[in-house]
Amino acid sequence: MSAHGHVDMGHTVAGWTGTVTAVVGCVVLGVAVAAVSLPVALLGACLTLGAALLTWLLHLAGWGKPSGPRPESEWSWRVRDHSARRGHPDCLGCRMAGRRGHVPEKASNTVPVASTVTG
Repeated sequence: MSAHGHVDMGHTVAGWTGTVTAVVGCVVLGVAVAAVSLPVALLGACLTLGAALLTWLLHLAGWGKPSGPRPESEWSWRVRDHSARRGHPDCLGCRMAGRRGHVPEKASNTVPVASTVTG
């Protein structure tokens, strides 16, 4: 058992690809600082920022995961999330792409106020 208990930590293709790309970008930035090279620094910055875009695109393609726990049968990083086309509820990345996801209606305890029209 891990230090986090028996839970899914979200190991996905999108997560791993974005992380590796960001690490490579940071290493290139470090080399640029040591070499005092602006072009190499720009390359490292582009790789690091591109990692966020790449992760987002892979998430939208179904290689990420929705927020919250998943069934144990879907814990493998090779499992594709087919609900990504509709969008995940409470997912900033899906909202940025215009995908709202299915959000169940909440019961409202408020009473509608009748408007008065003066005329």
